[in-house]
Amino acid sequence: MPKRHPLDAVIVGAGVVGAACAYYASRSGLGVAVVDRAPVAGGTTGAGEGHLLVSDKEPGPELDLALLSTRLWRDLAHVLPPETAYERRGGLVVAPDETALAALRAFAARQREAGVDAREITRDRMYDLEPYLAPDLAGAVHYPQDAQVAPTQAAAQLLRAARHFGAEIRLGEEVEEILLGPDGRVRGVRTAQGDLSAPAVVNAAGVRGGELAALAGTTLPVRPRRGFVLVSEPLPRVVRQRVYCASGATAVEAAASGQVLIGATRSERSLSVEGLHRLSGRAAALFPFLAGVRTIRTYRGSWPCLPDRLPAIGPDPRVPGLLHACGHEGAGIGLAPGTGLLIASALRGQRPALDLRPFRPDRFARVDVDGLPASVR
Repeated sequence: MPKRHPLDAVIVGAGVVGAACAYYASRSGLGVAVVDRAPVAGGTTGAGEGHLLVSDKEPGPELDLALLSTRLWRDLAHVLPPETAYERRGGLVVAPDETALAALRAFAARQREAGVDAREITRDRMYDLEPYLAPDLAGAVHYPQDAQVAPTQAAAQLLRAARHFGAEIRLGEEVEEILLGPDGRVRGVRTAQGDLSAPAVVNAAGVRGGELAALAGTTLPVRPRRGFVLVSEPLPRVVRQRVYCASGATAVEAAASGQVLIGATRSERSLSVEGLHRLSGRAAALFPFLAGVRTIRTYRGSWPCLPDRLPAIGPDPRVPGLLHACGHEGAGIGLAPGTGLLIASALRGQRPALDLRPFRPDRFARVDVDGLPASVR
């Protein structure tokens, strides 16, 4: 039976990011409670595809976080139950012509300098990896580090492991107020079921991250960005890994059921007939056999997005005791372990594994009415 600790932090959000924060914090010996008005993975996580990607990231803070998280997910695969379904499938980015291939080569070279395993694949070798690709593609880059998990199970198993270390999990309980002391410091949260006292609150509320920040009397310009996925009829395993085009945002991959998933693109803002046709047309340009395959359903989700498309991670200097772990857009599942580790270090006052300055929550102090930083007006 785990030892019950006094609460050192309340983590608001039971998606995969909140679950990772709870896991790393409780494993380090901190007493934490996870509070969410919904079930486990009831928001963005439950609508995700479970991608753990480095292939789509420019060198910089997000890629650094992705590489840290990639290593941590690999470690977690040996600790968490098999239901998490960690699979290192790899990813393939293809170029439709020589111009796109030159740009892809340059992008991959910059990624390699940052620590990414990016392997150029010649045109003939490309079809060994994906036999059903369109015949007129110029080349590709293979990313062996790209992987996948079952997102809802990943969140659930992280929370289960956190409970083993003493974490409280309180679902169906909405935070109505963040309690502040006379000095403005966090001292807990209030829900309809009562108060939870703690010197720290972690905002892992996803698309509701801005609302939670407002409860603490501060701002975080989180906005929902919508994306959607097309699901095909069941097929033989004809797509082996995640494949997308260097000159577009459409991705194609096979689910464990054999169905082909098409999407989710960050460029499509609403679920429309035109958007569906664009997605299916781009997918058929990669895999021509898809032109004759039926789509049986679509689903969509909302990603928590910040104006510069980097998450907010770490202490908020405007409200002592408030920390943020949100705004990961569509990459939250892949970036969750690194985020959780960074939050646990911050809660313990330890030096973080990465420089937190690019993720500072107060970097949006001056924001115009359209949600764009004043620096880019």
